[in-house]
Amino acid sequence: MPIFSNHVRLSSSLLQRLKRHVTAGVHRSFTTTEGNRPTIVHKRSLDILHDPWFNKVLIANIEEYAPVVYTPTVGLVCQNYSGLFRRPRGMYFSAEDRGEMMSMVYNWPAEQVDMIVVTDGSRVLGLGDLGVHGIGIAIGKLDLYVAAAGINPQRVLPVMIDVGTNNGKLLKDPLYLGLQQHRLDGDDYVAVVDEFMEAVFTRWPNVIVQFEDFQSKWAFKLLQRYRNTYRMFNDDVQGTAGVAIAGLLGAVRAQGRPMIDFPKQKIVVAGAGSAGIGVLNAARKTMARMLGNNEIAYESAKSQFWVVDAKGLITEGRENIDPDALPFARNLKEMDRQGLREGASLVEVVKQVKPDVLLGLSAVGGLFSKEVLEALKDSTSTRPAIFAMSNPTKNAECTPEVAFSILGDNIIFASGSPFRDVDLGNGRIGHCNQGNNMYLFPGIGLGTLLSGSRVISDGMLQAAAERLAAYMSDDEVIQGIIFPSISRIRDITQEVAAAVIKEAVEEDLAEGHNGMDARELRKLSQVN
Repeated sequence: MPIFSNHVRLSSSLLQRLKRHVTAGVHRSFTTTEGNRPTIVHKRSLDILHDPWFNKVLIANIEEYAPVVYTPTVGLVCQNYSGLFRRPRGMYFSAEDRGEMMSMVYNWPAEQVDMIVVTDGSRVLGLGDLGVHGIGIAIGKLDLYVAAAGINPQRVLPVMIDVGTNNGKLLKDPLYLGLQQHRLDGDDYVAVVDEFMEAVFTRWPNVIVQFEDFQSKWAFKLLQRYRNTYRMFNDDVQGTAGVAIAGLLGAVRAQGRPMIDFPKQKIVVAGAGSAGIGVLNAARKTMARMLGNNEIAYESAKSQFWVVDAKGLITEGRENIDPDALPFARNLKEMDRQGLREGASLVEVVKQVKPDVLLGLSAVGGLFSKEVLEALKDSTSTRPAIFAMSNPTKNAECTPEVAFSILGDNIIFASGSPFRDVDLGNGRIGHCNQGNNMYLFPGIGLGTLLSGSRVISDGMLQAAAERLAAYMSDDEVIQGIIFPSISRIRDITQEVAAAVIKEAVEEDLAEGHNGMDARELRKLSQVN
């Protein structure tokens, strides 16, 4: 798959098979554990209305309800979950269950589970440690798997790993549902997650596990620990990165340039947590692939990034630097020549670098102040891009109204939470693109499920991001529209899943699914 193509061609037969799978959930045909036959519903009237497996028609109103089941509403729900609790909505494995998880997992009534979203609630959106309240995120994500990817709602499982909380308010709250003790750490923490992973993959060997809202300290460590052994990925690290890469490539197209010019972009990143570092690593790899995909290209690509965290610009002079951020620490002598220093403020960095892209993953609402945006007026780009990606809405680095009012209409704006387009007068519209992870994670999960790949490779994730980047037409991109409408989510998921399957086949990772083996998948991918 050429990474510089604006329109990635996928097998028509593969897309047709995916379309049959994804659109199946539009109708009220509920399936058995085999997932391919309608089931008889022995319920009527109020019993159906009270059964969440049968009473939702989410997909018919996805654009209206996505902000309810997902960001921004889900953040408010998680903050108040114990007070809102009415019934269990998943499985809870706690630190006190050590040694029992293998038997506990058989308490779940479903014979087969295709998707698990698991969290420990340690970093919920930009809201910090919410403990077991974080289960709301897992529930919301799986609602979107059902709506966007057509996954059988009886074959998804939200999971909370409760290892305590360091949230002082929750530790004192008599209504708090979780363990009221400080979080486990170190080897004790890893042992709990290890036991959980072994248990779920023992019962359901083909399940896919999506890690969600783990604090940065553990997000990368657990990803590296499990990704080559289990079918798993971390949406905060890899999903956010994929959506950001798609947006960054779209921003290049919006400048009237080919995507192959991406390595020339100067990018200032605000935020060095799990999401920020995940985006940096993915963007660096994408640039390196375009520059020749070798060690020299990989080393060269890091020079296009300036990373600013709560302490300012990260340089090699930083004491106790986070190992994950170290590859992006700027050389002190080079910074001196640019008029910058260790700890330089975001305003100073934007003034001196004159970036093409200002990318926010800081979880600090309003960080892109008037001064920062004024400094971006001197960007060397013909059409600078602002990505205010932090969630929920109150944590967005700036609003589209503020960005367009200061910089005018010749910018690209994207955010993590939904905002309305801005009326700029005289018939002009400032488009607000929502860089939502739901454009990718349902397709990544569905593509992995249908390909039967035993792992989720960097190539599969890259294929997903590139397909999303190429999804918009040239006319839409020139107007400043780099992400599609949520109303098209099923078609987007289908396209992303097909790209993931195609890459899994090309990497010889696909083992097939539900009667279709890898050889048949390979034939499908070679049509046209």
